[in-house]
Amino acid sequence: MTAEATILQSGENTVAIDAREKEAIRAVAERLADAYGATRAPEEIEAAIAEAHASFTDRPVRDFVPVLVERKARTALDRKT
Repeated sequence: MTAEATILQSGENTVAIDAREKEAIRAVAERLADAYGATRAPEEIEAAIAEAHASFTDRPVRDFVPVLVERKARTALDRKT
């Protein structure tokens, strides 16, 4: 893990994410804000991302987590339409 790791906690799960994953999640947030900003509050978008990200805290392989987070958050935001 790099010196720039960030610790995330969700319930009983704790995971360290590196700078690449953190940046990828930030890019997901920007894309979802562009896609849903006209119909969703920023807090709602952030909550969908946080909930989706928390669901992957126990995954040891982190490479695809940002893609999975984006898909899950989009599904949640689409359901609320």
